Amino acid sequence: MRGASRVAFADARDRLTEVVADAAEELAVLATAAAAGGAGNLDDVEDELFRFGRIASGEPELLAALSDQRMPDDQKRALLDQLLSGKVAVASLRLITQAVINPRGRNLEANLADYARLVADWRQRLIAVVRVATELSARQRQRLTRALSAIYGHGIQLNVIIDPRVVGGMSIQIGDELIDGTLSSRLAELRRHWAA
Repeated sequence: MRGASRVAFADARDRLTEVVADAAEELAVLATAAAAGGAGNLDDVEDELFRFGRIASGEPELLAALSDQRMPDDQKRALLDQLLSGKVAVASLRLITQAVINPRGRNLEANLADYARLVADWRQRLIAVVRVATELSARQRQRLTRALSAIYGHGIQLNVIIDPRVVGGMSIQIGDELIDGTLSSRLAELRRHWAA
């Protein structure tokens, strides 16, 4: 029985350690968001976290280097400084570096998405991932942001992904909700209808 008690205690200690680490990570992200808000560049931070995650996921060599556990942390920091210093907000560089140096079992894109969500939560905004075939104009972005804000009753951060597979229209994902207004999904629906 003593052995079982030790195992249960060790499991409880490990879970508690993980919860404390999660809380510390979240507090660090929120403190960085608060500092960025005070500096007036919180919009930039949200956008830069999203964009860097997309860029890194599209560059396998960069992603491999940043994910390589054999590469020393100081070399990863130097690589990120070389790539991003002066090009992104200081808070963005701090959060991206944190996501790379302490992945805590998650991939970089997932870490950055979590950080962007926390930054948006700090602002009490929702993140809308919008997939379109071509870039939206500033006016289209404003109209879409206003419409989604009115529907959801919160501020909206648009993260736009150019995806040629969309063909026309757009899909919008906010949390678990997907609004699929793409031409390809409508054509697939028609095919299913005619096949039935």
